[in-house]
Amino acid sequence: MKMMLNISRKQKLDPTRSALVKNSIWGVVANILQILFVFLFFAIVARRYSAEIFAQFLISTTVYQLVAAFSSMGLGQWFIRQYVLEKDTVGFTAKFIKTQFGLGVAFYLINIIIAYILYPNPQIRLLCILLGTNIIFDNFINAIKSLNIVQNEQRKTAVILVIDGFLRLLVGCVLFITPFPITVLALATILIRLFTLGLFIKLGSTNSLSLRSLWNAAVSYADLKDLIARNWQFIVIGSISIIYWKIGNIIISKMLTLTDVADYEVAFRIFSVLQIMPVIASTTIYPQFIKYYNDGDTDKLRQLYKNIFIGYTLFALLTYVFMYAFAGLIIPLAFGNGYPGAIACLQEMFLTFLVLPTVLLQANLLVAIGQEKLDMWFNIASLVINVAGCFAGLYFYKELAMVNYSVFASFLIFHVLQDVSLIQRKFMTVGHCVAFYTAMIGTVLLCMRSAPYINSFVLFAGALVFAGGAAAFFFLRKPLTT
Repeated sequence: MKMMLNISRKQKLDPTRSALVKNSIWGVVANILQILFVFLFFAIVARRYSAEIFAQFLISTTVYQLVAAFSSMGLGQWFIRQYVLEKDTVGFTAKFIKTQFGLGVAFYLINIIIAYILYPNPQIRLLCILLGTNIIFDNFINAIKSLNIVQNEQRKTAVILVIDGFLRLLVGCVLFITPFPITVLALATILIRLFTLGLFIKLGSTNSLSLRSLWNAAVSYADLKDLIARNWQFIVIGSISIIYWKIGNIIISKMLTLTDVADYEVAFRIFSVLQIMPVIASTTIYPQFIKYYNDGDTDKLRQLYKNIFIGYTLFALLTYVFMYAFAGLIIPLAFGNGYPGAIACLQEMFLTFLVLPTVLLQANLLVAIGQEKLDMWFNIASLVINVAGCFAGLYFYKELAMVNYSVFASFLIFHVLQDVSLIQRKFMTVGHCVAFYTAMIGTVLLCMRSAPYINSFVLFAGALVFAGGAAAFFFLRKPLTT
């Protein structure tokens, strides 16, 4: 027994696992800081402008983000998977980034056309023209971020993203000193994004990118057509991941009021702060899934998936309880008293968070094992359910709740479809699924039934104790030895 313990203590950390943890931490911490800065920026803007002007800014931001979802063609995941197979990685990277830049320019023009078709308001059109330039910058930046992921250089990405978010916050703080038109605010954010792009080119490309290599990279129409034809599944998957949330804002802007647009976006800003943690962690874990799969190490792949699934589930349940309990305090504290409708919207929105982290995890696993076409169809089915639910719900009930319930239903069905596929491939069991959905339903019922009678701090403290006990049970228990 002592010998076994001594050997265990002397074992060195697995360098792959160490790198995975390190990059996950860098990605999560940096993106939390960036999202936090952006969240504070929007909180300031919400307080300093009227709800109508704020909603116009949000609508214009939503339009460009929806178009940007298509502009990258979802090729980031393809690039990460293909990079390790390329011999000329410098030339391959240059062609990829140049392609992304060209797509950004093309979709910026599409952004302007969509703005003029959907919105007659001249202020919204002008803001769409200004903010839409971010499509070009974001395509370039996201390409370099993908390069840093595959080269385990998330630290550089992290630092630059934090700087970007902090500069936006500074611009927002200027509003406390002197007010200025919303168009000036839009121009300021564009200049910051341009500066961020410069940092990525200079510091964030691991010395494998230069303007000369980009200029010399030959990308023909035939190359682009072939790339899209061979990887259109990634285009659909990458686009839908953004559309899920932003399409709701567009539908609300056409079927409800500008106040509802503001309430929805205020709630989503808080949602996005918590959402970024599983998003970035899953992005970092994705290359490890690919490595285990390519090495044929199914046991390690299965164990890594199960461990992270448990961690994600506990995190999702704890987050939901916290938001349900404290939504009435968080909204006024962050955005002021002008958005009372956002409180219930926030509670409803976090229903989706119960399944979001594990949906992201399982989507990455499916793509890593070469099932991107299956994942694509799951995405399409879920999006159709989301959009159909929004229109049907708002047709009968003109309430924001219909949008939130539609998103939740679409993600829930998405999760079930993934479960069935992974059970067939022996990555999970029926008992695994039953335990997950039981915990989810139990948490929702607990919050709804006990919140009116139990102090919010007591409710969350109880959830925290339960999560800690569950984590200890799953991760700290040792196998019995004889």
